[in-house]
Amino acid sequence: MSDQLQTPNSKLQTSGIPKDAKIYVAGHLGLVGGGIWRALERHGYTNLLGKSIDELDLISQQAVDEFFAAEKPEYVILVAAKVGGIVANSTYRAQFLYENLMIEANVIHSAYKYGVKKLLFLGSSCIYPKLAPQPMKEEHLLTGPLESTNEPYAIAKIAGIRLCDAYNRQYGTNFISAMPTNMYGPGDNYHPENSHVLPAFIRRFHEAKEQGLEKVTCWGSGTPLREFLYSDDLAEACVFLLKNGTYAEMAFEDESGTVQSHINVGSGREVSIKELAETIKDAIGFEGEIEWDTSKPDGTPRKLMDSSRLLAMGWAPKIELHEGITRAYADFKQRYL
Repeated sequence: MSDQLQTPNSKLQTSGIPKDAKIYVAGHLGLVGGGIWRALERHGYTNLLGKSIDELDLISQQAVDEFFAAEKPEYVILVAAKVGGIVANSTYRAQFLYENLMIEANVIHSAYKYGVKKLLFLGSSCIYPKLAPQPMKEEHLLTGPLESTNEPYAIAKIAGIRLCDAYNRQYGTNFISAMPTNMYGPGDNYHPENSHVLPAFIRRFHEAKEQGLEKVTCWGSGTPLREFLYSDDLAEACVFLLKNGTYAEMAFEDESGTVQSHINVGSGREVSIKELAETIKDAIGFEGEIEWDTSKPDGTPRKLMDSSRLLAMGWAPKIELHEGITRAYADFKQRYL
């Protein structure tokens, strides 16, 4: 491996995390952050720190610096981000790029400045090229053009990965990055326009059932293949990485000589959008037809993560798709009805 690659400082090395260690979850009220918070509690961690957007504006460098100076968290999980589906990404391109870049830069720099022992940065599978080889491996990063519909978000997440890597190599920090596949579960966003495909389908099929409609119209052809991971499975993976993953162990040099340090987190199972719609229709009990509007974009034709590196470390997902959708639908009804 390149002699420019530094291992974390000895003072940052840990052999397990004390149950009373101060752990800051940035974005603890969202789908992923909420799942991680609950997982940390299940694992017995008692000193968790979270702030709502009204309490702490992560886009403000001064606010983030003052927060870290006052609270001095020992561990950080950076989940906070501006997120959304195809419509939101296409409509708010500047916001998706600017806000995510600022959040990452502010939190990662303050984590370095105030001596955080370990930081886990959460990215997304959209960092990989639109036509990346399948399944997508970590070394496929930056090997081709991105999917245009979510390029701003992807660029911001790539910058976050590289920022963690740069701080590790220059300053000897222990900042690691995990790239989850498509997420769903309790606390999801069910907005009719700004949500991702799975929660959008849950809301659409539920409303169609309640209104007694004869059909539901879905975007695209239904042929793209997607991988989905239940939020509690991702949460367990994040706790696992926080406890066991280190930059020194995770970083590797790919065939081009580029140091890669992120790791994929996926279920390893893919389903077509058409099959997804049918599964959600069944879970909700909608008895009408599904119509496909092929004038609308499909997005990336296939996105399957190769999570073999994480699986080899000892983590594995547990929640199957139909069970996960059933749980997500129960959460939707509880929160919105």
